[in-house]
Amino acid sequence: MSTLIWGASSLRLQFSYGTDASVSLGSISTAAGFPAEADPSTGGPSVEQPLVELSAMGHGRFPGSFRHVDTVLSRSLRYIGHEETRGEDVAELRIIQAEEATGLQVTSVFVARDGISGFRTWTEVTVAGSGSYMLDFVSTLATGAYLVDSATDVDGFDLVYGDNDWVAEGRWLTRPLREMGLARIDREIQHHPPRSRCVVTNRGSWSTGEKLPTGVLLSRTFPYALAWQIEHNGPWLYELGETRTGAYLLLSGPTDQEHQWSTEVAEGTVFISVPASIVVARGGLDEAFAVLTDQRRAIRSVRAADRRLPVVFNDYMNTLMGNPTTEKLLPLIDAAAEVGAEYFCIDAGWYAEGHWWDTVGEWLPAPGRFPGGITEVIDHIRERGMVAGLWLEPEVIGVNSPLAATLPDDAFFSRRGIRVAEHGRHLLDLRSPAARAHLDSVVDRLVADYGVEFFKMDYNTMTGAGSDLNGEAPGHGLLEHNRAFLRWLDAVQSRHPNLLIENCASGAMRMDYAMMSRLHMQSTSDQQDPVMYASIAAAAPASLLPEQAGNWAYPQAGMEPELLTLSLVNAILGRMYLSGYLNRMSPDEVEMVREGVAAQKVVVADIERSHAFWPLGLPDWEDSWVCLGLDVADHGAYLTVWRRPGAGERVVLPLPTLLGTELSVASFFPSRQAGWDWSWDAAAGELTVTVSVEAPSARVLKLEVAR
Repeated sequence: MSTLIWGASSLRLQFSYGTDASVSLGSISTAAGFPAEADPSTGGPSVEQPLVELSAMGHGRFPGSFRHVDTVLSRSLRYIGHEETRGEDVAELRIIQAEEATGLQVTSVFVARDGISGFRTWTEVTVAGSGSYMLDFVSTLATGAYLVDSATDVDGFDLVYGDNDWVAEGRWLTRPLREMGLARIDREIQHHPPRSRCVVTNRGSWSTGEKLPTGVLLSRTFPYALAWQIEHNGPWLYELGETRTGAYLLLSGPTDQEHQWSTEVAEGTVFISVPASIVVARGGLDEAFAVLTDQRRAIRSVRAADRRLPVVFNDYMNTLMGNPTTEKLLPLIDAAAEVGAEYFCIDAGWYAEGHWWDTVGEWLPAPGRFPGGITEVIDHIRERGMVAGLWLEPEVIGVNSPLAATLPDDAFFSRRGIRVAEHGRHLLDLRSPAARAHLDSVVDRLVADYGVEFFKMDYNTMTGAGSDLNGEAPGHGLLEHNRAFLRWLDAVQSRHPNLLIENCASGAMRMDYAMMSRLHMQSTSDQQDPVMYASIAAAAPASLLPEQAGNWAYPQAGMEPELLTLSLVNAILGRMYLSGYLNRMSPDEVEMVREGVAAQKVVVADIERSHAFWPLGLPDWEDSWVCLGLDVADHGAYLTVWRRPGAGERVVLPLPTLLGTELSVASFFPSRQAGWDWSWDAAAGELTVTVSVEAPSARVLKLEVAR
C-alpha cells in the first residue's frame, strides 16, 4: 500500500491506495496530531472504505442493501495520480482515480486553509473514452477515518444531529450510534459487514425543512470530535454504518433512492457533486463548532456592505403581520428610529390590496395601501436616518397571477408536462432565461425606483421532487435549478453591491451554507412566542455564524417587564431582528428597547471574531434552563441565561475553559441586576446563577478574566 499525506498548517489528512485497492481516507487530524495517550488513530488508517462511492444503472452494489456503500464501481477505482497546488494561505489537492472497464474517471477535490483544522471537498465524475453512463449516486466523501479499531468502533461514538421544522427550528439531539439504527451483529459468523445504516436526509427544495445538514461525531473515549456540513440548497444526506473492521461516514447530495436523482455522464461532460465541509477538533462539542465556525467564515463571500451588521426593524412579527399601510407604517418608522434601528423593512403585503397569497409575482405596490405612493413611506424611512427594505418572495408565481399565463411553460417546475402547484403557487425554474429575466427586472426595478438596499427574501412553497422537463430525472432538474438560483443570487449581488439580502423560508427552512455563504443573514424562525424562541436563539450558532443568526426581538406594550426583557435578550447574541408596536409603548418600555438595541450594537462590534459555546449543552426543545455563550477573544465573553417556566431558582453553569481563573461577572443587558445574582467558583470552574423573579426571565452577562 502507498500513502499520501496532505494538509495545511492546522490539518493533516492521510490517504492510502494500492494496485489492488481504491483510494481511502483513513486519518483526519489536526496538524499537531493527538496526545499519545489519547490517539484515536492507533488502529491505523482504514483501507476498507473507498474515498468515493458511486453507482450507475447496471452497476449497483455487492452485497445489495439500502446503504450507499459497497458500490461495485467504487471497489474497482484505481489511483492514477494527484495534483497539489498552494496559494498564499490555501492548499488544494486533486486525487484522480479511474475505473478501467467503464472508462469512468473520478476526481476528489480537497481545499484547506491555514489555521483551520478542516477542509472543503467535492467529487467530479466524467468518462475518458467512448460510452455513457447513467449515474444514480455519487458521494461527496466517504471515510472510515478514526472508526477502525476496537477502541473507536461504533460503540464509542455519539452522533449529534438536528431536527428542524417550522417554528420549531434547531432541535439538537445527542444519541449513541447504536441507538441510531446500527444493530450489533457477529460479523465473523455472518462473513459480511452489517447492512444497517443510520441515515439523516432532507427532501425537496426546503434544504432544512425536516433535518439540519450539520452533524457531529463525538468520541466517548478520546478528546476528539468530527463535524461536517453539507453545503447545498436542495436535497442531501449523510449516512453512517459499519464495515467488516470498523465503520464509515458518507456525505452526499441528492440520490436516486431517496430523491429521484440521476444524470447521464459521457466524455466531455462532468458531473460535480454538492460540496461539504469537514472539520476535526481536539475536544468536544464546543470545540467542534468553534472550528466549524472558522470554516464557515472561510468559505463565505463577504462584501463591504456585509460588514455593516445593522439592526433591522421589520414590521411583520407580532405586529402588522402582512398588512402594511402608510397610516400604520409611519408611526412605526418614527418609533424604530427613536430606539436606534438602522434598517427598516416593509414586510409582506405591500404589493396587494387584499388577499394576495395566490396572486403574487408582479411585485408592484398596492395603491390602496399607499395613497401617496410607497415612495412616501420609503422617503420617510430615509428621512429618519434608516435604510429601506422590502419583503420579496421571488421564486414563486401565484396560480392566479397574470404572469402565470404570460410566462412560458419552461419557466416553471413541471412533472409530466403539468406545472407543479403547491399552496396556491407555481415555482419558477431558474434554468429558464425567461424566469431569470423576470426576476432580474423585478430586483433591478425595486432597487432603481425606490432605492431599496435590503430584501427579506422569503420562500414559503416547496417544489416536491423537482422537475422532469425534457425527460430528465426530477431530482436532477431540482439540482440544476438550485445551482442556477445560486448563480442568479451571485449576479444580483454583483450588480447591486450595497444590497443586503436576508435569507428566509418560512423561517429557517432553507438554512444551508450554499445560501449562507452568499447572503447577509438568516431568519432563524417564524416562532411568535418569545419564551419558545429561547431554545431556537440558543441553538442558532450551531447552524449559523453568530453574525448571520437573525433572531427576532418583538417586545410589546403592556408586556410584563421580565417578558419584555426576555424578548429582547433573545436577539442580543446574534443579529437583532426587531419588531413590535414600539409606537404604543410607555417611556420606560421604550427605554428598555433602546437599551437592548444599544447592547446589540456593542456585541456586533466583535461578533465576527466570536465563537459560541453552550455551558449546559445544546438546548433540548423543552429545557427549563437554557444557556448560550459567545466568546469574543480578548474582549471576554457574553453569556445569555434563560429561566423558563418550570425551572428552579438556581442553575450551575460549568465553564471548564475558565477553571482556576479569577472572573469578573456583570450584568450586560439589562444593565441593572434586579432579581438575578451569581457567584463564581474558580476552583470548580462553575458559575452559579440564582434568580428570585418569576419565570420567564432572562439576562445577558458579561464575563471578563481579571487582569
